[in-house]
Amino acid sequence: MKNLLIILLFLCFLPCVAGEIDAIKIDTKINLEIKVATAKDSIFPEKCLGVWEGIMHIYSQGIKRDSVKVKFTAAKTDTSGTYIWKTEYLSKTTPMVKDYKLVIDNIKEGRYILDEGDGSKIVEYVVNNKMYSLFKVDDIYLTSSTELVNKQLIIEVTSGKELKEIQGVKSYSFANVQRMVLTRSE
Repeated sequence: MKNLLIILLFLCFLPCVAGEIDAIKIDTKINLEIKVATAKDSIFPEKCLGVWEGIMHIYSQGIKRDSVKVKFTAAKTDTSGTYIWKTEYLSKTTPMVKDYKLVIDNIKEGRYILDEGDGSKIVEYVVNNKMYSLFKVDDIYLTSSTELVNKQLIIEVTSGKELKEIQGVKSYSFANVQRMVLTRSE
């Protein structure tokens, strides 16, 4: 805080000494790049637009059980606030496509709806460059996160069950983890 006050005072008195600064030769240059965030930049799905590829690693009980190539596509649709959110599992034995829509629900709260197209809808929340969800299917609890880190898109899904309550605290297992690390290909 003290350093901030010193900097602010310096900036306030800078015009007063500007004439004297002209006499001093400075050999270094300071280049400041200021990036102004646009509305497009601040909406999480807009940051994810493109085709991403990589590997999904599948863990069960802490042991890596399998890996599969994955292709993820985030694209605009004709409907404002709705995005294609499609994952293709490129397995040789059991290929699968999850062709979902991600819909802005409340942009101020960072809330989105992942529409699976079969009537199932999952609420997602975005904080900074990461989208989170927590939901339950039958007696299985799942978490999902999608995060932009540098030039990678990291998607994780965990699943587990409720464990025995101990002294008023409910814990949950993380029996299965799917982790994708993707890089933009298009």
